[in-house]
Amino acid sequence: MELTKSASFESIKDVRAENPGAIRTALENRQRRELIRGDGRLLIIAADHPARGAIAVGKNPTAMGSRRELLERFAEALSRPGVDGVLGTPDVIDDLALMGLLDDKIVVGSMNRGGLRGSTFEFDDRFTGYSIEALKNQGLDFAKTLLRINLQDNTSVATLEANARAVDEACKHEIPIMLEPFMAEWVNGRVVNDLSTDAVVLSVAIAQGLGHSSAYTWLKLPVVSEMERVMEATTLPTLLLGGDVDGDQEKAFESWNGAVSLPGVRGLVVGRSLLYPTSGDVSQAVDIAAKMVHGSSL
Repeated sequence: MELTKSASFESIKDVRAENPGAIRTALENRQRRELIRGDGRLLIIAADHPARGAIAVGKNPTAMGSRRELLERFAEALSRPGVDGVLGTPDVIDDLALMGLLDDKIVVGSMNRGGLRGSTFEFDDRFTGYSIEALKNQGLDFAKTLLRINLQDNTSVATLEANARAVDEACKHEIPIMLEPFMAEWVNGRVVNDLSTDAVVLSVAIAQGLGHSSAYTWLKLPVVSEMERVMEATTLPTLLLGGDVDGDQEKAFESWNGAVSLPGVRGLVVGRSLLYPTSGDVSQAVDIAAKMVHGSSL
């Protein structure tokens, strides 16, 4: 099965081995777009999970382990109207660039992937992906960080500081940066995010104060109960995350639909829920999300 009309899985491998400079050329030559245009709302498809060791989807522990399948699903998702951009680590973004799928798309680079899922150092979430300087040099549009805060784990302060410095660098280069904060803790040897309304409000309060300016800071927040109260906690532009639907696609869609129209919410950033929908139909799932975000303007 071809990934696109011009790029097969095998041809991408050949280009990477024989002409690695083609990646930079593809990024430099892609058609860029304004961050905010039209109705001012965004639907971003995300796939930065594998680089953090998170390749499971629902009950399938290795669903995202096949790069061929991931790229095929991405190609299908990006072909749908209303998809504004992608979020990924350099390996994913480079593949999509070689496939010619980034024209007229917002490209969001994921910065910290060091807190590997299931590791003893998961809260020590070091910046092992993009830097702000790299995003600027490669002509990418947006930065994204994960900010899990454990008040009982000393390593959280290093992640807080790293996020603050990333915000500073983003402001310096005038690149929007999306912080994804959670209050979290160890539970039976696993990191568990606190998705209570109070905890999300607290995470917002902490995240939006990082750095010497919040001018270029956005938030990426989970959909929880009392989202109205969450959105009253900030003036920062906010995108809602999709998460793993864990078998209940309709419930996920219902929760997104109820929150995406709140003041301050600019759209959705969704990965596994749209790339690996329980229905198996990527196009249908993406179209439903796009309709939620863009409504009649689509």
